[in-house]
Amino acid sequence: MKLHQHFTFSIFLLLSIPTMAQTDTSRVEQYCEMVAQGRLFSNKITIDLDFGEGKSFWSFKDTRVKDELSGKVRKFKSTVDALNYLGGVGWVLVNAFPVTENTGLGGAQIVYHFFFKKSFAKSELIENKIE
Repeated sequence: MKLHQHFTFSIFLLLSIPTMAQTDTSRVEQYCEMVAQGRLFSNKITIDLDFGEGKSFWSFKDTRVKDELSGKVRKFKSTVDALNYLGGVGWVLVNAFPVTENTGLGGAQIVYHFFFKKSFAKSELIENKIE
């Protein structure tokens, strides 16, 4: 009888070892910058996102928000519309500030910068690269 109990306990122990394997459940906060600019002859705005992948003069990567289905640049009705969009996909607003930029024709345009953060599992960052 004792042999049967030891055998049963050994089987139970061996079956439970794989379930005790450690997985990396640590989380990492990532940051994103949203730049909101008015569009020429329109009351809509264009949103550019920077996830920190770096930009160079020779890089032609389009950082504007695109519609997932059509792939076209998403046009927001207002800055609040864009903020609601990013909040809806899990980003949390950290800071916001306006910057006045010269337009080159003696005029100036106010460009709004918004910084967001979002918590990701480390495995999520490696697999999806947060985009």
